[in-house]
Amino acid sequence: MKRFILEKSDDEFYTSHSGLALIGLGINRHTSLNSKIKRAVPDTKNIANTDVIRSYLGLLALGKSDYEAVTDMRNDKYFKQALGIKHVPSAETLRQRLDETAKAFAPIISASYTEFIRKSKGLVTPLTTGHVAIDMDVFCMDNSGTKKEGATYTYHGYDGYAPIGAYLGKEGWCLNLEFRQGSQHSQNNFVPFLQETISRAKSLTKKPLLVRLDSGHDAVETRATLYPHRKVDYILKWNPRRQDRAAWLARGLKEGEVTTPRPGKRVALYSFNQLQEHKGEQFSCRLIVRVIERSIDKHGQMLLTPEIELEGWWTSLDLPEKEIIRLYQDHGTSEQFHSEFKTDMDLERLPSGKFATNALIMSLAGLAYNILRFIGQLGLLGDSSPIRHSAQRRRIRTVIQELMYRAARLIASGRKLKLRFSRHCTAFNAFQRVYVRLASG
Repeated sequence: MKRFILEKSDDEFYTSHSGLALIGLGINRHTSLNSKIKRAVPDTKNIANTDVIRSYLGLLALGKSDYEAVTDMRNDKYFKQALGIKHVPSAETLRQRLDETAKAFAPIISASYTEFIRKSKGLVTPLTTGHVAIDMDVFCMDNSGTKKEGATYTYHGYDGYAPIGAYLGKEGWCLNLEFRQGSQHSQNNFVPFLQETISRAKSLTKKPLLVRLDSGHDAVETRATLYPHRKVDYILKWNPRRQDRAAWLARGLKEGEVTTPRPGKRVALYSFNQLQEHKGEQFSCRLIVRVIERSIDKHGQMLLTPEIELEGWWTSLDLPEKEIIRLYQDHGTSEQFHSEFKTDMDLERLPSGKFATNALIMSLAGLAYNILRFIGQLGLLGDSSPIRHSAQRRRIRTVIQELMYRAARLIASGRKLKLRFSRHCTAFNAFQRVYVRLASG
């Protein structure tokens, strides 16, 4: 085996993260982020606020969240060109500026989620029922062992944060994201978040919506909020607090469809409409109930006392009970979207000790997530994808590995800039397809 001679070029520029060109187009051509930031907080310092925000978005798109990661980019000519930046801030400036502008910029960044999806003409795929799904859920972020503001005890048993995310369609677009303290209950201040999310979804699609929520939001105010919306249906997991399971089983065996999947196990499935009242107004909701009785466990051991499992779903849909349950089961996919924020984008442990700054960082992560999601949908699906196995969507980690971290050479020729890839680059066609789409938008 021959040994290599290692050299460092003095006049040539190479990049290991060519995919930043796609991120730059997504930010600068498909959002009005730059103009809104300038109007919100006019620049008074050498490094513009827009340069600070775009620099950090670039880091997030590479799966880096720590401030020090920007140090390697300060003399990177390609980093500036790809994101349209004049000056890359130092790690100290990045930290200070995010602290100063957190409260002013967070709502602006959040509003850009739907703007990017709309301007980029991102695909929003409906369910088999014709509805476009909106999945909302709280997820915990472990920041134990720190003294960060708002990092309090979560329901997972550690100190951290508990943001709530809302995702649209089968693609899992980030529609809304609210940063929360770890101890905040799921239902606390949820209704305003729900109303805002539905409004954003309606701005993106004319199709009916299907809101799917877990039992943490099982409250009459949630159902009362959803009830009057036109073209908005819901499936809300029932929380059977302090219910008489034996009574529900007796009713199910009498009124419902009873099946025996195996000896010692009976399943009763039924539904009924129940009158609800909230703030003096009445409305009707359908409750689907499934009761499982086990007198013999799965190993064949007879039980002294039968086990009774009770679960249910509130819904506005007039579909068979099994179809409602099937539709709700897909709600679990949103757990993957949470993990993409925490692991793929390296945001499990947030970099700041200030709550408002971490809220801004999560807002920025939502925009970076959507741009990466778009890149994955357009570039990594189909026959020309460099990945051979088929899928409905690509994880953010896969997008970062396959398209963000692609080596290329930056060539300045006259007033033009060229990005030259290897002749063996299997992702070139995918990269080119995404670039042309974003550049022509």
